[in-house]
Amino acid sequence: MKTTMRWLREFVDLPTEDPGELASVLDNLGFAVEEVRRIDAPFSGVVVGSVTVIRPHPDADSIRLATVDTGDRQVEVVCGAWNFDVGATIAFSPPGATLRDPDGNPFEVGERAIRGVVSPGMICSLRELGLGDDHTGILVLADGTPLGTDFASLLPYPDVMFDLEITPNRPDAMCTEGIARELAAHYQVPLRTPEVEITESGPPATVTVDLQDPDGCPRFTAREVRGVTVGPAPLWMRIRLEACGVRSLSNVVDVSNYVMLELGHPNHVFDRHRLGDRIVVRRAGDGERLETLDGVTRELTAADLVIADATKPVGLAGVMGGGDSEVSAATTDVVIEAAYFDPPTVLLTAKRHGLHTEASARFQRGMDPNNAERANRRVAQLLAEHAGGVAAPGAVDAYPAHIPPWQVELPLAEVERVTGRRFTSDEVTSILERLGFECQGADPLAVTVPTRRPDVREPVDLIEDIARLWGYDNFGDEVSLGYGGGLPAREQRLRKVRAVMVGAGYSEAQTFAFVGQADLDGLGLPADDRRRQGIAVVNPLREEEGVMRTTLLPGLLKAAANNLNRRVPDVALFEAGKVFIPAPDQAVDPDLPAQPDALAWVLAGPQGASWDGAAREPDVFDATGVWQRLAASLELGGAELRQASPPAMHPERSAEVMWEGSVFGVVGELHPNVAAAFGLEGRVAVGEIDLERVLATPPFWTFETPSSYPPVIFDLAFDCAAELPAAALVATVRRVAGPLLERLDVFDVFTGDQLGEGRKSIAVRLGFRAPDRTLTDEEMAPIRRAIAAAVEDEVGGMLRGEA
Repeated sequence: MKTTMRWLREFVDLPTEDPGELASVLDNLGFAVEEVRRIDAPFSGVVVGSVTVIRPHPDADSIRLATVDTGDRQVEVVCGAWNFDVGATIAFSPPGATLRDPDGNPFEVGERAIRGVVSPGMICSLRELGLGDDHTGILVLADGTPLGTDFASLLPYPDVMFDLEITPNRPDAMCTEGIARELAAHYQVPLRTPEVEITESGPPATVTVDLQDPDGCPRFTAREVRGVTVGPAPLWMRIRLEACGVRSLSNVVDVSNYVMLELGHPNHVFDRHRLGDRIVVRRAGDGERLETLDGVTRELTAADLVIADATKPVGLAGVMGGGDSEVSAATTDVVIEAAYFDPPTVLLTAKRHGLHTEASARFQRGMDPNNAERANRRVAQLLAEHAGGVAAPGAVDAYPAHIPPWQVELPLAEVERVTGRRFTSDEVTSILERLGFECQGADPLAVTVPTRRPDVREPVDLIEDIARLWGYDNFGDEVSLGYGGGLPAREQRLRKVRAVMVGAGYSEAQTFAFVGQADLDGLGLPADDRRRQGIAVVNPLREEEGVMRTTLLPGLLKAAANNLNRRVPDVALFEAGKVFIPAPDQAVDPDLPAQPDALAWVLAGPQGASWDGAAREPDVFDATGVWQRLAASLELGGAELRQASPPAMHPERSAEVMWEGSVFGVVGELHPNVAAAFGLEGRVAVGEIDLERVLATPPFWTFETPSSYPPVIFDLAFDCAAELPAAALVATVRRVAGPLLERLDVFDVFTGDQLGEGRKSIAVRLGFRAPDRTLTDEEMAPIRRAIAAAVEDEVGGMLRGEA
């Protein structure tokens, strides 16, 4: 974002003239200064004059002789322009002045004979002054400009341009007013904002707005301005725009761009007669087309938000207007649009069409919805001043659901914890109020956040502003001693997950988020599984990394094979990371994938080989054991295993993890065909769960004093149907056993003739312990009976006896 020192001074009284000092302040405020460039007038020695006499050249009909009065003298010069008459105020360069040739190179003006007449100086065009490309006529100045005045002093020269890097979280700083607000807060001086007043007259406006998509466009303002005259913008505005990298086009377009750079809010000006009476804000229809202002015809989709007239799109909302309603030299009436568009909608539209503009760069970061009407009025005000327009009564403001400021509670202890310095309530209030926040109370402070600051949602966001304004250099170099607030719950749980996996003997891996489509095909997923087709990378470095991963397993399986091929005997790897699941067709934006965190693990190769025992292959119990350890450590109450045949898994040695009524993950052995597809031999134990749900669940860890009393341990065996999962029996026993149950293990599953066909025996070992006493047989007998009755009633298991 570019701005200039002169422009900033219109908003705030800067106590320094040194651009280097100001650049240092901006750097410390968090706005990195990428360039500082002095801007001087591209000419020198030019003065204001008035044409008092015009007469024909004695030897040429195409040129004239003009007498120029500069206040202290009169000279007659030769001029080939015909766009002025007697009384015109002009820019005159006497001998010794410096101008620009057609190639932009400076040259010194002298006395020159033209067709036999000596011309002591010249009347200047814009191109000769280096202020533009127009050389069809001379530059005619406003009447009443004092004669003899140094012309450069009437323009914004000299000046200094600052090119600032604005971080994506600060859309409010992508304008001169926003930067000036930060400087005013830093220097503790008042901020001046433009006085925006317009006069409305004439018949009421007839333009209507049909806001069909309030989610994509929560607010849309429109105002008619009649009687504009399209022409060049005033020189000071053109110079300021070009210093900020914006090419001057006309007074109407330049005013629109100027307000965007001044107040930060993008806007658009339509030709009123080409637009029609009705504005519709809607999603595009599939197959609709729009020729944007860059001359490119674009194929629209139903995900594109458009501004349309009664029949067709006239602009891509928040990105670029259309050519059909463009302002031209023939335009006399205009409609000013200033709106608030949903940031993700603008971001995806701009990305989809490869069309990144100054407007989209602002809207996709989040504009202030409550600044739209002010920006609209500011455009109307400047059009009246510089294009002769008059605003019609009856502006439209479609704002169905007002977006209010929000509050953040800020404890002073949290400020001290993060910064290491103890701030008083008055100090914090002073800093935040200088930035435009409203503060109530003492501790905690109730801070009202203005809607121009979408980045401030948590106390730490306010603390960042406090630290910036206090000055990072003012904090001591030492590390302050004191209490710590601890990590966020999400990070605590993620660290717990990693600790459990490492404790189980697994090493953490980090694989690429890009995989090949062949890797996903190798999993053998069904056609209706959204993980089967990865999201294509637009410009992949390699074909083998051409899509985004939809599961962590391919990367881990390839890593396991790579290790085994290099004679690593037993491979145990896990990974926690994001996967990218294509959105369903009925999603609000099908182009935006779900990006949940997942956890996966792989165990491959001979396990447990040593001098006193043979190695064994991994099996389903290795996978389920990891899950059980995770569930116990993270206290995921209610999670259970359900026997199933998930895709890519062995049909008889795998299970689904159920939690809160839905499938949470899969564990078990990999299907042999899938293992072979990844170059793995023998059994491979794997698991993958939805880590996002784990991290989003707040921890409820409690600490209890361990019991010093002995446990009561006994075994129960049940005669059950052969198809009954052991997990179902265990769940019933655990529920009925009550709070004194300390441990429950399945230690035997037996089938035999004595049980009969279709029957099996499941034996469980239970351990009970009380925190304050030794349990007695009298206490345990009712529990045994309740367990036996529940197993019989719920899962059809008959108690065989106690071992």
